[in-house]
Amino acid sequence: MSRGGAKKRPIYKIVIADSRKPRDGRFIEKVGFFNPLLPKDKKERLSLDIERIKYWLEKGARPSDRIARFLGEANVIPKPAQRNNPIKAKPKKKAQERLAAAEEAKKAAEAPKAEEKKAEAPKTEEKKAEAPKTEEKKAEAPKTEEKKEEKK
Repeated sequence: MSRGGAKKRPIYKIVIADSRKPRDGRFIEKVGFFNPLLPKDKKERLSLDIERIKYWLEKGARPSDRIARFLGEANVIPKPAQRNNPIKAKPKKKAQERLAAAEEAKKAAEAPKAEEKKAEAPKTEEKKAEAPKTEEKKAEAPKTEEKKEEKK
């Protein structure tokens, strides 16, 4: 792939080039283009000259990783295996320290809450015993409304 376009607005030409040449240097043949700024479902995002690509693959050309994915999706070559580097995704040393400190703070904050919940448990039982009294008050409430209607 040979990069073109303006700053922060790339467009790539898919080219056949000698591996010893620079990325944007001299190439043998242009066989397509790729515009990463367009949505994936647009047809104009990727264009490939399949016949010429097959010709160069027969001659021994090796596609780059990105081009191999494009060719795999176009069923020109077998789709390359999905690569994953879990070590690269792991948090670095400072981030791990921050996560450990946050977990300790969370545990310290949860410990007093657990003690409070144990102390509040008997209080909730008392509130449940008081609940029938409130129901009796609700039953009395309609009577006062009836009296207000009589005054009008």
